[in-house]
Amino acid sequence: MQKTTITDLLEAGVHFGHQTKRWNPKMKPYIYGTRNGITIFDLTVTMRHLAGACEFLRDTVAAGGSVLFVGAKRQAQEVVREAAEGCGMFFMCDRWLGGTLTNQRVVLSRISYLKKLQEMETDGSFAALPKKEVAGLRREREKLEQTLRGIADMKGLPAAMIVVDVGREAIAVREAAKLGIPVVALVDSNCDPTDIDFPVPGNDDALRAIKVVIDTLADAIREGGSLHAKSAPQAAAVPAAASAGREDDAEAEDSAEAADEAVEAKA
Repeated sequence: MQKTTITDLLEAGVHFGHQTKRWNPKMKPYIYGTRNGITIFDLTVTMRHLAGACEFLRDTVAAGGSVLFVGAKRQAQEVVREAAEGCGMFFMCDRWLGGTLTNQRVVLSRISYLKKLQEMETDGSFAALPKKEVAGLRREREKLEQTLRGIADMKGLPAAMIVVDVGREAIAVREAAKLGIPVVALVDSNCDPTDIDFPVPGNDDALRAIKVVIDTLADAIREGGSLHAKSAPQAAAVPAAASAGREDDAEAEDSAEAADEAVEAKA
């Protein structure tokens, strides 16, 4: 995995924040200064926070946890989807469906309905329905696919969440905080980092800036996935070894009992 450098962040424009009049004072620890009325991030601080976020994600996935990517703003949608799919994780890049985390029963029912519509499309059920009704069902299916496609196979809650633009995705952040799900987020100068467990200070508006940060986080997730895959066979081998040990112990006990019986018989 190629390591991201400060030069990479600089070339992508990660250091550019919003106009100074829009800055949030809680972002002060991450700010280097201003230039032409624009807030400038301290990229040495950004690098340190990015490294910490990567370490957390790598360890989380290595332990078997899943990650949910969230980013519905236009610049982030494709980056989020491609990154999540590339590392085998879940995503929501259309709009956040309220209750995705805190009311999973409702979300699962919508996913179930989506799968039913998809089955009706493929098994020929639509052929028996009026054209107008079929058109309506197809529109509904397309809308659900757009919203739920990235979480259709998500079982249970994710172990972590990655967010682009915590202001826009405030509901998602609140749901994660309520459930104690750690949040990694690209946090711009106009945002409040209070509820973010692993803030990565930087530009959340420019496509290149979003991509360099999200791709770096995705690389850490892939690394964690590789570690998990390597540890799984070892974990499976432990019970087998323990079982073999128990069988050896049982055989030893049987041999000992037989020896005792032989001694008693001689006596």
